[in-house]
Amino acid sequence: MITFKNNNIQKLTMDKKVYKIILADDHTLFRDGLKLLIEKEEIGIVIGEAENGLQVLNLIENEKPDLVVMDIDMPVISGLEATEKAVAKFPDLNILILSMHGEQHYYNELINVGAKGFVHKTAGKQELQTAICNVAEGGNHFSNELLRKIIMDINKPQINVHSESSHIELTDRELEILRLFCSGFTASEIASTIFLSVKTVEAHRSKLLHKTETKNTIALVLYAIKNKIVSI
Repeated sequence: MITFKNNNIQKLTMDKKVYKIILADDHTLFRDGLKLLIEKEEIGIVIGEAENGLQVLNLIENEKPDLVVMDIDMPVISGLEATEKAVAKFPDLNILILSMHGEQHYYNELINVGAKGFVHKTAGKQELQTAICNVAEGGNHFSNELLRKIIMDINKPQINVHSESSHIELTDRELEILRLFCSGFTASEIASTIFLSVKTVEAHRSKLLHKTETKNTIALVLYAIKNKIVSI
């Protein structure tokens, strides 16, 4: 486990908002490359690194990061178990999962335990930067490529569309907001787009979660797509 304080934090925060980030991945070269990208582009400051799930749990406890970038397949404690334990203790913790194609069977579980986003490890710099910023601010991010893989998986066997969605009654405003969430908008972006306060958008989001019996925005989006309330 590597924990350190970067002297560049004060300098960077004078110019723009940056995020305190913990990297958790068992491949040192990958962490080094990701750290270099994050700090070179001034996306954030890496305040700690871990090579297994147990180390990252200790780092979270001590460092109070804005964001944890987490691999799934790690020794000692997996990224899935580490995410579940971390979010149980710190419900507002922002965790972004970086994963490979072969691990898509974990995605539904990660959503359920509280991960706020997932990006493929081969994602471009712009998508990664967008994901980091969205999740560090408490929003969500998930690539369309990975989302489609999840939808394909959860639709086996094919579910009768009317069995669930026909019992969900949404107002025009709720449907509008749901579509925007499914398009990847954050609550603040939706508020600006349809001229509502963020508080009002969050209130509609809470009603949507209650009506669909989902736990978070990503689960809500998956529910909406699976039941063909919206399409991507």
